[in-house]
Amino acid sequence: MSDAPEAVRKPGSRASNRRSFRQRHPAIVWSVVLIVLLPLVGGAAYAWNLKRKLDDVETVKLNPKSAPDPDEGRALNVLLLGSDKGEPKKGQPKNTTIAEDAASGDWPVGKYRSDTLMIVHIPADRKKVYLVSLPRDSFVPIYDAEGKTTHSEKLNAAFSMGGPVATINTVEKLTGLKMDHLAIIDWAGFKDLSSAVGGVEVTIPRSFYDPQQKIQWNAGKQTLEGKKALDYVRTRYGLAGGDFDRIKRQQNFMRALMGKMLSSGVTTNPNKLTKTVSALTDNLTVDEGWSGTAMAKLALSLRGITTDDVTFMTAPVQGTQTDPTYGSVVILQPDKLAELFTALGDDRMGRYLKKYPDDVLPDAEDVS
Repeated sequence: MSDAPEAVRKPGSRASNRRSFRQRHPAIVWSVVLIVLLPLVGGAAYAWNLKRKLDDVETVKLNPKSAPDPDEGRALNVLLLGSDKGEPKKGQPKNTTIAEDAASGDWPVGKYRSDTLMIVHIPADRKKVYLVSLPRDSFVPIYDAEGKTTHSEKLNAAFSMGGPVATINTVEKLTGLKMDHLAIIDWAGFKDLSSAVGGVEVTIPRSFYDPQQKIQWNAGKQTLEGKKALDYVRTRYGLAGGDFDRIKRQQNFMRALMGKMLSSGVTTNPNKLTKTVSALTDNLTVDEGWSGTAMAKLALSLRGITTDDVTFMTAPVQGTQTDPTYGSVVILQPDKLAELFTALGDDRMGRYLKKYPDDVLPDAEDVS
């Protein structure tokens, strides 16, 4: 990894408009991490089914097309974006996709939001997976599709204003890490995923009311499915930590979803498997260089991973402040941020976590 973020190579800016086999009208989802998490115990049958589905996933062009498995034998960084799609531009069909907008050469400013941004790091030995969430309100220099910057703004503005390539450039400059792949998921797939596995159990530590969604959350264990699952991961009002607690909820739900799959035999049940894979791939957009074959091989290479091998974290935060233009913003902790991403780039996360053991996601019973 380079010591200076500016040394990171910039990807290209062209896009592809290849349509998926099963076009869905959009809503909102997250977690391409599930590309990593869902196949953990599925073996060859899962990989084959996943490969067939992934061959039809929509793509955006960031880099030249790659070999069948360009990632074999090396560490990987995947940038995960959860996309919230707004209203189409005037004259656009209502179901215009991210891939089509990226390919048009006229990115619809303000149409999409990406309030969930995560880096998934997979070491070369495929024995661990690290997920680092980047707070959407992080006040950082925003880079455009050409790799130029004129100002700082909230991190989620990169996708809204400049699209996939601008977001890649911004995250690479911020972290000093090369993003090998990009995956964007529409949030609506979250509902489908939770239903496909028959609901996901979480624990609410204390009762509280969310005034934004008008939902009363009662303390205790709850099994969430469909819209209720989406409500859970989108909640931030009523939580003491606001958006920071929402990030923890999202990570906690993913951890619980993975546990449910491992315990209920989803990956060995053909019906559940088909529903689960479809829920993911029907809402997914990836970079064109990430072929279905390569993703399926990656999934198969991770089949020995368990929940104990997946570490969830959030980028180090120094505090919050009010900007006269952009309102409440998050100030990242620069020294520790550099230490974290150097450790990721050098595959020395064991040392980092030994030094900062409290940086990982708390136990399920302690997540608000």
